[in-house]
Amino acid sequence: MTDMTTIQLPRPGRRRPGTGRRSPLEGGPLAYAVLIGATVLFVFPFYWTLVGASRTNAEMSSASPALTPGPNLFHNIGEALQQAAIGTALVNSLIVACTVTLGVVLSSTLAGFAFAKLRFRGRSLLLAVTVGTMMIPPQLGVIPLFMVIVKMDLQNKLPSVILPSLVSAFGVFFMRQFLIQALPDELIEAARVDGASSLRIFWSIVLPVARPGMAVLGMLTFMATWNDFFWPIVALSSQNPTVQVALRSLGQGYVQDQSIVMAGTLIGTLPVLVVFALLGRQIVGGIMQGAVKG
Repeated sequence: MTDMTTIQLPRPGRRRPGTGRRSPLEGGPLAYAVLIGATVLFVFPFYWTLVGASRTNAEMSSASPALTPGPNLFHNIGEALQQAAIGTALVNSLIVACTVTLGVVLSSTLAGFAFAKLRFRGRSLLLAVTVGTMMIPPQLGVIPLFMVIVKMDLQNKLPSVILPSLVSAFGVFFMRQFLIQALPDELIEAARVDGASSLRIFWSIVLPVARPGMAVLGMLTFMATWNDFFWPIVALSSQNPTVQVALRSLGQGYVQDQSIVMAGTLIGTLPVLVVFALLGRQIVGGIMQGAVKG
């Protein structure tokens, strides 16, 4: 009998003894340098906002502005709160952004599931019409939409900003593409065999699978709604504004006070950072899942 020798395979992600080859999943110095440079590039605007919000307008307007935060942060924030209805605007923006995000995510997931996995007459035509609405500039519908809002007696009220944004064609298309890849047909067929209805399948199977995509869509919708300026300034008054509408009234005068504007911008940016921190893991998971399956 011949002796059988055990062959030890190298562990993935580690170098083989005696070789200088690097694993394909191990980043080199150039990759780390690029990542550090990209991080600095994206973080610097937030840092500069903090510096500007904590300095005086004279310091920010000098030939050699300060590069480190100063002692005037809370004073400038107090001035921003006095010059504009920032507190009311924050509450309004939170109500609008959270309501619109919830509506868009739920409606888009339902419609995306129907377009991705259900078979019904006219599905392709309805999907084409839905995607086609994304090509229409929103400015073309401002006048008729405002006329509808006036007839419904919703001008200068938050529902005038919430109702037109509760459904998103982009969200429907996004969730359809995600569910086509992430949701196997075998799961739906097995649930049908067990006698589950479409609503039961959506609640028990689709929602857990679609969670990463819903997190990505929710983050994108929240940011877009929070930063929206065009429609809120048309539908709302300066006494009941959202954050972006309130920020335009900061620092007004013969010489604009940049430090007050920066302080108000810092206040308006914090909720978006908090949402990203809460949904960051789901967003990264959704992106990675789409990359692996795509």
